[in-house]
Amino acid sequence: MNPSLTGISQESKQSFDLTSAVDQAYLYDLVSRIRSFPIEEILKLGNDATTPLSFRIAAKIADSKAYVDSYKQNLKIGVVFAMWGEQNRLQKKSGSNPNGEDLLNVKVDQLDWLFKDSNIEWKLYAVDDGCPHGSGDMAEAIRKESEYADQIEVLFLEKALPADKPPLKNLASADDSRKGGAILLGCEKALEDGVDLIIYTDADNSVHLSQIGLLLRPHLEEAYKVVLGNRKDPQAVLVKQENRWGIGIKALRHMQRMIGVSIFSRDINDSQAAFKLYHKEILAEILKNPSVYDFSFDSDWIACVIAMEEEFAKVPFAFIDSFAESASIVQGPMTTWETLLKGLVSAVRARDIPHNEEMAKIVMEQINSSHDLDLLINDLPEELVDVEDKELGNPEIMSPKAMEAWIKSQKLKYLP
Repeated sequence: MNPSLTGISQESKQSFDLTSAVDQAYLYDLVSRIRSFPIEEILKLGNDATTPLSFRIAAKIADSKAYVDSYKQNLKIGVVFAMWGEQNRLQKKSGSNPNGEDLLNVKVDQLDWLFKDSNIEWKLYAVDDGCPHGSGDMAEAIRKESEYADQIEVLFLEKALPADKPPLKNLASADDSRKGGAILLGCEKALEDGVDLIIYTDADNSVHLSQIGLLLRPHLEEAYKVVLGNRKDPQAVLVKQENRWGIGIKALRHMQRMIGVSIFSRDINDSQAAFKLYHKEILAEILKNPSVYDFSFDSDWIACVIAMEEEFAKVPFAFIDSFAESASIVQGPMTTWETLLKGLVSAVRARDIPHNEEMAKIVMEQINSSHDLDLLINDLPEELVDVEDKELGNPEIMSPKAMEAWIKSQKLKYLP
């Protein structure tokens, strides 16, 4: 007697370990067991927050796979990610390397599984962002041993610099890049290779790439040239250690959303999600004159698309935070947030889209280093204590002038 879909769901694993090859294999097996059931029933269970985690991820993958299998036209996609400090996650998990994810091989397996027997060609671009630990050399060694070596290209940002033309013309060295420069190089190479679409992701295995069909559907069915993954959607699957931030994160988000009002007013509340699709025509325009080369490049790209008056599609997906080796932990979370805020200012100014210039000026004048944000992150102004997330960014709740006064008071409060 065949088990029911509900039975399979109830018996599925409650957890998913990114470092476990057993869990990766289990997920494919789970997808194969449920694919014969109607996709509507699979998604109904998968979108239920009480359903076990592994089934919820499998439901997204099953939906993606079903769509890819139904698409019969020729298509060529490039998948791009940057590497900095990935020497541990590139290797397999072991006693001496507990955070190993075997990330390159896992990504290749996911792409091969998804696109096998389809008319969709894929190529993976892994870009060393000036990694001091040799991520690129390690990835190249892994590539050479892969049966999919011809579908993997390892690039080195430092070898592409200095450049005499965009997108890297204004980047002096790999040391001046913080992810954005590497992603731009990967996208430039992919466009030269003639891809139709580019998918951007992160180096870790937080995003199971077998979900790419979820990004393809709005583009292929509704002609959206930009599709953004959204972890904040109620139907998304999100496992993320948000408690790493102090209560002051609400103040930083309030500032961020005032500056980026053109972005956040479009209900793009997950601008940093590392799961996005860009059509080659859009990407070619972005690459003409990027405003930043750091972690905030997502905002620059989105700002460029807004300036082009291009519409976005947003899709929920499954994301499991790869926390232990996160760059924001290695480099310091407030270093990342300083980059995000100031990069957002650069982007909205360079792309000339509507923004709160008063708040932008305050950030540039009052946030002199990540240390200033350290003075804010564990406190919260009274105006924002009871404010819901969806209301953040409204200057009527707390104005830029009031925010500036609070920032100044925090600095005085912690003077030695």
